Amino acid sequence: MLLFCPNCSNILLVEQSINHRFSCNTCPYIFNINKKTSTKIFPRLKEVDHIMGGAAAWENVDSTDAECPACSHKTAYFMQMQTRSADEPMTTFYKCANQLCGHNWRD
Repeated sequence: MLLFCPNCSNILLVEQSINHRFSCNTCPYIFNINKKTSTKIFPRLKEVDHIMGGAAAWENVDSTDAECPACSHKTAYFMQMQTRSADEPMTTFYKCANQLCGHNWRD
């Protein structure tokens, strides 16, 4: 791939006329581009950690009487976290105790 003029060693520019071509600004050198070549390399995204700690966070939590909004089961696991500033109340997160449901919600 040509990037510099072979005559005067200046950088070649891409002209977008009828056909794409490399041209030099200082001398009359022109090189026609015959085929389009391009490759796309997408970066690998890093794994995102679960905000609540994943499944391990729910292993040793207490249960309470709370109705699941998804399946109407009467028992749910809960944990409290400080998600706002210290003068705000803690946020309570619930997970349905029904093994088939497992719906999460917060109060």
